[in-house]
Amino acid sequence: MAWALKLPLADEVIESGLVQDFDASLSGIGQELGAGAYSMSDVLALPIFKQEESSLPPDNENKILPFQYVLCAATSPAVKLHDETLTYLNQGQSYEIRMLDNRKLGELPEINGKLVKSIFRVVFHDRRLQYTEHQQLEGWRWNRPGDRILDIDIPMSVGIIDPRANPTQLNTVEFLWDPAKRTSVFIQVHCISTEFTMRKHGGEKGVPFRVQIDTFKENENGEYTEHLHSASCQIKVFKPKGADRKQKTDREKMEKRTPHEKEKYQPSYETTILTECSPWPEITYVNNSPSPGFNSSHSSFSLGEGNGSPNHQPEPPPPVTDNLLPTTTPQEAQQWLHRNRFSTFTRLFTNFSGADLLKLTRDDVIQICGPADGIRLFNALKGRMVRPRLTIYVCQESLHLREQQQQQQKREDGDSNGTFFVYHAIYLEELTAVELTEKIAQLFSISPRQISQIYKQGPTGIHVLISDEMIQNFQEEACFILDTMKETSDSYHIILK
Repeated sequence: MAWALKLPLADEVIESGLVQDFDASLSGIGQELGAGAYSMSDVLALPIFKQEESSLPPDNENKILPFQYVLCAATSPAVKLHDETLTYLNQGQSYEIRMLDNRKLGELPEINGKLVKSIFRVVFHDRRLQYTEHQQLEGWRWNRPGDRILDIDIPMSVGIIDPRANPTQLNTVEFLWDPAKRTSVFIQVHCISTEFTMRKHGGEKGVPFRVQIDTFKENENGEYTEHLHSASCQIKVFKPKGADRKQKTDREKMEKRTPHEKEKYQPSYETTILTECSPWPEITYVNNSPSPGFNSSHSSFSLGEGNGSPNHQPEPPPPVTDNLLPTTTPQEAQQWLHRNRFSTFTRLFTNFSGADLLKLTRDDVIQICGPADGIRLFNALKGRMVRPRLTIYVCQESLHLREQQQQQQKREDGDSNGTFFVYHAIYLEELTAVELTEKIAQLFSISPRQISQIYKQGPTGIHVLISDEMIQNFQEEACFILDTMKETSDSYHIILK
């Protein structure tokens, strides 16, 4: 027998009224959000949710990636749980990245017994700097002539084949490797994070970089263009030993936090595992065209050869010839400011063309940039020639000896025509050993760090160490013959004769 509860008529009226009131209150929620009814699909379509959706792992969360890259450097303990890891590196220090074959049995059989190509890049993490990456790198190139942002420490690396570095891509290196064999590459990052921050009051926070690795397999034409895998991690680069101090500071700060606060942060891991990411968009660079390779066994340098007048030698143009023109566009003006060491003021002159900058008076520039930088910028805008404090001429010994031999041969053959000894001019402003090292390194197209010492051959053939005082006593337009003496595989002594 079924039982039914029948409410009195008055109660039914009250109940229906409550339901109507409740429905009305619910309908108000949708009206507050917009003109139409409330829809969860509309909210999920917002950009913020789309971005999160794209970063979510695929449906198969247990997916095994074909390769794994492990950077042998500890992660920072001051990173919150759901943030990306951050790793501190020292400038110029060699760090190992292990290249691991992570394929399951039968996966990607087409690369068995074959080589793959990996391209390493150091790029900006911040989107704002990514938009001006070309300008930032060009400014760094002019401030650090002869240096690279990213290098491979070849003697320490294992299993890499045909390592290459394109001279126009300071932040990129590439090599081939066999996934079936042990492979470890040691990288060196030579730029520091604070070199790309605006100088305001000192102690600026450095910008983060990304180390990204893109791996490709060979196609039917023998070109490495078929993408296999990409991964990256976030880093910050400090001056030598600065990364160790920063890691210690972060660790001490975490130790002072309460246990409840510590739960919000990731633990520090001994190594950094690069996480999967999208391939780098500049696929046009990934090709099989020949590019300059590394050479860790230089037997001698070459300053360039010529058999004509010294006026036709490929001398690096002095900065004063880089004059700003009225037809210069705002973008070219920004690059000019970077090249002439006015990067601090690029934001102030964002929309200034060459004509706008040239119209500024001396007082205008000083008021905008301050007395010191203002006078320097005004002189640069007017292209004022400044005579160097000291000019010397140098010739590489091997070229000098060869010219002598050719001249002697012509004399023996009865040819009285003489030959030119080709020298290169070095202009010195600071009259220091450091400046001389940098100028000689520019001629050799090497890093100044590869020149250990510079000596001058003295009486009875002794080698006297070059000092600032000695350079200050050089005669104007003195001539020297340069001889190189190898110290290690990538460092040399220079002897002035």
